Amino acid sequence: FVLVVGSYSCKLFGVAVLARLGDGSGDLDPRFAWFPSVAALIPPALFAALIAVQTLESDGAVQLDARAVGVAAGAVAVWRRAPFVLVVVVAMAVTALIRWQT
Repeated sequence: FVLVVGSYSCKLFGVAVLARLGDGSGDLDPRFAWFPSVAALIPPALFAALIAVQTLESDGAVQLDARAVGVAAGAVAVWRRAPFVLVVVVAMAVTALIRWQT
C-alpha cells in the first residue's frame, strides 16, 4: 500500500511540477528548459538500477553468476546494434549455457 501511494504521489508531483513550470501556453519557461532533458534521463537510470539489482543480488549479497554473464552478453549485443529480440535471445542462451555447464 505504501509503495502504491508513493508511486502515484511521485507521478502526481511530476505532473504538478511540469504544469507549474510552463507559462500557460504549453511552453516551458526558459529558466526551466533543462528540466525535460533531465527528466528524460530518469527512466533509463531506474531501468538500469532494476537490472543491476535483479542480476547481481542474491540473498542480500552481491553474487556474480550466470545472470551477470548473460546481461553482459546482452550488453555486447546492444553495443553491436542487434535487434531487441536477438539481444534477449543472446542473453538467455548465454545464461542457459553457463548454467548448463555448472
